[in-house]
Amino acid sequence: MLTIASGNQHRFCDGVSRRNFLQIGALGMGGLSLPQILRAQDLSGKQDSHKSVIMVFLSGGPPHQDWIDLKPEAPAEIRGPREPIATNVPGIEVCELMPRLSRMADQFAFIRSIVGAEGRHAAFQCMTGRKSNRQPQGGWPSLGSTISKLQGPADPAVPAFIGLSPKMRHSPWSDAGQPGFLGVAHAPFKPTAEGKADMVLNGVNAERLDDRKSLLASLDRMRRQAEVIEEMQGIDAYTKQAFGILTSSRLAQALDLAQEDPRLRDRYGRGSTKPAGYGDAGPLLNDYFLMARRLVEAGVRCVTLAYGRWDWHGKPHGTIFEHEEEHFPMLDQGLTALLEDLRNRGMDKDVSVVVWGEFGRTPRISPKVGRDHWPKVSCAMLAGGGMKTGQIIGSTNRFAEHVEDRPVGFNEVFATLYHNLGIDVNTATVTDLSGRPTYLVDPAQPIQELV
Repeated sequence: MLTIASGNQHRFCDGVSRRNFLQIGALGMGGLSLPQILRAQDLSGKQDSHKSVIMVFLSGGPPHQDWIDLKPEAPAEIRGPREPIATNVPGIEVCELMPRLSRMADQFAFIRSIVGAEGRHAAFQCMTGRKSNRQPQGGWPSLGSTISKLQGPADPAVPAFIGLSPKMRHSPWSDAGQPGFLGVAHAPFKPTAEGKADMVLNGVNAERLDDRKSLLASLDRMRRQAEVIEEMQGIDAYTKQAFGILTSSRLAQALDLAQEDPRLRDRYGRGSTKPAGYGDAGPLLNDYFLMARRLVEAGVRCVTLAYGRWDWHGKPHGTIFEHEEEHFPMLDQGLTALLEDLRNRGMDKDVSVVVWGEFGRTPRISPKVGRDHWPKVSCAMLAGGGMKTGQIIGSTNRFAEHVEDRPVGFNEVFATLYHNLGIDVNTATVTDLSGRPTYLVDPAQPIQELV
């Protein structure tokens, strides 16, 4: 968060607290990450094209058999009360709670056969495309971090990778994408709600702006303090550049939804800032969908966000079907508004959208009227990016227990997203901490049905 402010609220030896000074450009990352991002971006050339990815993580794992893989002929304890409805693509059906999606099915590809989930309640596999065991030193980098490393910023005033996932009580769901062995320089820039408010500089007078700039002069004094961390060494120029980014209109305006037509915000649905479900996950905040569009339009290459709480085991926390009646219509409104907005702005061919969770849910409804964890198969929706949409990929058996046709791995989805960005997973590598070139995904090719 950008917490440099005028007045006597912050104290150090020179009137500035070390903690708040360290937050310049950090935006919730707990360190001087933005200056480090900028330093890394000096080493990677700016690309002429601006392709981007928006990843929507459904924390907890959505129920595939109630969403886009319904089994109306199955017994009641399998199929539940949800009815499928026809879409604008013959042969494709979706849940009755998603009527907007049904009218835009031609713009989506529905993967019903995602396999290889490790079964952990975490965003890690959706963000990295890999399992968490046997990681190299430093850990696997996420999609956004890898894009940041390979392509750098599309605009020098805008970070390449932004994560909108808020802090959650269940922290593994908060992962907006770790930088892994690529280092904190390629971690997501995370404008949390508090940081976002500080970044909107409308109405800041010249005196306050001068005061903010004067804080930079405290860097040398801070470096003489015994407790100053090692990362503070030699970053003056990048800290100044970070200050310039944070006070530039381009990024601040992209994060300022008040600049949007209220009617468009209403189309997205706005949503709620209240944590979803049991209070341990992200909110159903449809404003994040709109903010993601504004960010990629401003030049961000990868935006990740977490949406809702989809871990529905049933009573006493409410039945799965009660939660679906809240979550499905909200997702339906926000997601379709995003795709419609991208298309209206001519961005749909350049922006890839992926929507998925960490695993699926059990075919059989439990005595608590919930569905439990089911890593054997899950689902995903992809849109935009020039992909061949309006189709179903893969299938499950009559009870949605396991894949019957065309299993798709997380690595194949990642290979497809990289392909859409113009990155060839057969040749592109990043260097790990041992100096060894490492391929971006475990062996896989882009999904041929889509590209």
